[in-house]
Amino acid sequence: MGVHIMRIKIALVSLFLLETSIVFGDIGTATSYNPPYTPTRCNGNRGDQFPAGNLFVAVSEGLWDNGAACGRRYRLRCMSGSGRRPCKGGTIDVRVVDYCRKRPCPSTIALSSDAFSEISRSPNAKINIEYIQI
Repeated sequence: MGVHIMRIKIALVSLFLLETSIVFGDIGTATSYNPPYTPTRCNGNRGDQFPAGNLFVAVSEGLWDNGAACGRRYRLRCMSGSGRRPCKGGTIDVRVVDYCRKRPCPSTIALSSDAFSEISRSPNAKINIEYIQI
């Protein structure tokens, strides 16, 4: 009986570590933005700057880094937001293609409408996200 309890404890600790291992990113907010997406501050009107699935973002001043953010990739997930259950599960990988067009930027990261719909059920919401550069 002692070995069985020890295995259960090890399994629970492993699950806890697996769940908490994701929590090493930064915390911010995200909103959605809609087309037209060009021209961008990174690559103007080039169509090849947009990754497959249109999983791209524009970033706010804090991440822009005087344009060095262009092409950076981030893994992000929705953590919470207003409304009823705005978050979908899982993470998405996105590429920075632009500087946030609104002043001031309404969020840390503005996701293309396709990217936003991958992680949130609420297309017009402002959500809380966790993100990490990959």
